[in-house]
Amino acid sequence: MEMHQLRYAIAVARSGNFSRAAEQCHISQPSLSQQILKLEEELGERLFDRTKREARVTPHGEAFLRRAVRILEEVDAATREAHEAKELISGVIAIGVIPTIAPYLLPKVMAAFAEDYPGVKMIVQEETTARLLKLLQGYEIDFALISPPFDTEGLETQHLLDEELLLALPRKHPLTGKKIISTHDLERERLILMKEGHCLGEQVLSFCNRRELRPKVSFRSAQLETIQSLIAAGMGISLIPEMAADGDKKSRLAYRSLNPKKPERSIVAAWPKQRPPGRAAAQFLKMLG
Repeated sequence: MEMHQLRYAIAVARSGNFSRAAEQCHISQPSLSQQILKLEEELGERLFDRTKREARVTPHGEAFLRRAVRILEEVDAATREAHEAKELISGVIAIGVIPTIAPYLLPKVMAAFAEDYPGVKMIVQEETTARLLKLLQGYEIDFALISPPFDTEGLETQHLLDEELLLALPRKHPLTGKKIISTHDLERERLILMKEGHCLGEQVLSFCNRRELRPKVSFRSAQLETIQSLIAAGMGISLIPEMAADGDKKSRLAYRSLNPKKPERSIVAAWPKQRPPGRAAAQFLKMLG
């Protein structure tokens, strides 16, 4: 059964005549009649009672053609949606992102993307890296914005940027007066970290361990803004991504670089090798880069 056969049958039913239907379908009348006959043979039922002047739909034909109309409507809608998605007229992007990136990196890009492609809907899921990797495996998101290290098996990645992790201090902290702050200066400080499962917390601890620094972890939180508020209240210090420091519009904290080796993190986009980003998602990633 072919789609063009359904279209021919519907044209005959609507025009009531094989010749008029052939004209509407831009095909010769014998060819159209032959295709209708093939369809009837496949179905094992007549769709039309034929006379010299007209073609009347049989009861079997009425039942079949009702479904045929719905099938063609769905096919036409799917074709139209695919065309619109290709032209970025419509569609959906499902973006996964870790919480320490989402509020700082996404808003401006999402606003610019929405202005250029207003018909494309964006869905953002903020989750831990482990959860985002599961969503990628299940094809529930188009891509994830995460920070290494993570298991890259079965994934393609695109490097987006590197950023410094800045030492965040209360504004009246004694270390704010030092021109050069080293990791040894942090030995007796209380450290505030992201909760376990959040990559930023593990990155900070890894940086400390590589420099044989054993600070006391006094608090953990799932929200970077909460950590900044705790630091402002004098409850400890932390390493904060540069984009979060830039987003601290109230200037509640003092931010300093550590020397001689500045801690950094990378941000990458990841997606399944078997499911590369579609055109809308690829354009969004292009704007991110």
